Amino acid sequence: MAKSTGWDPVLIISQIIAVQTLHYVTLSVLIPPLLVMLAEPGSLEYEGGAANVGMIMDWREMAGRPTTRALPGEGPWKSLNSVWSGGKQVGLGSAGHGVLKQVDPIRCWIIAICWMAVSAADVYYLYALIRRPRLILDFSLTLLFNHLVLTTYYSAAIPTSIFFWVILGISTAFTVVFAEQLCVKREMSEGLVVAAPRDAGDNVEMGSLLRQD
Repeated sequence: MAKSTGWDPVLIISQIIAVQTLHYVTLSVLIPPLLVMLAEPGSLEYEGGAANVGMIMDWREMAGRPTTRALPGEGPWKSLNSVWSGGKQVGLGSAGHGVLKQVDPIRCWIIAICWMAVSAADVYYLYALIRRPRLILDFSLTLLFNHLVLTTYYSAAIPTSIFFWVILGISTAFTVVFAEQLCVKREMSEGLVVAAPRDAGDNVEMGSLLRQD
């Protein structure tokens, strides 16, 4: 992609969308197969399966927190899990989903490791699409900010997990450091222009002029 020498909002917005899209596409390629192979099947199915978009967009999945507002048989909606007749509670529904309600810690670590791995892919995306070292930090923070907005909207809750913030902080720092280094190295290699040697004819003409002097 050619460098832009001026302010081009269309290019900037296109680059933001491209980097964000590639980031989520890479996550969607890595996370579901690993969850199917390594995560606890019952708990995974209870959360909607490995292909559930919440595995990427819901910060509570990485943080290892319940994603349901009220668990079956608990909270103010406990009556919905009971059997009533004539205004009296005559039985309880199936509340034996304790295993399903528990958060699978393996699933949390799988998602976190995938986020760390995708940060390496983000380095290449920024290197190939953004190219300019001084813009790497801006685009990396924009990628982080956009995800925070999307995950807050999706989960209807502001991320409060220290583990979640640590993973995102480490992955963002990794992306910024290595993407900037690669872009700087490329600019240095492209900026070193070695003058081509003069041909033999020029050397002969220069030598004749020196002899005349």
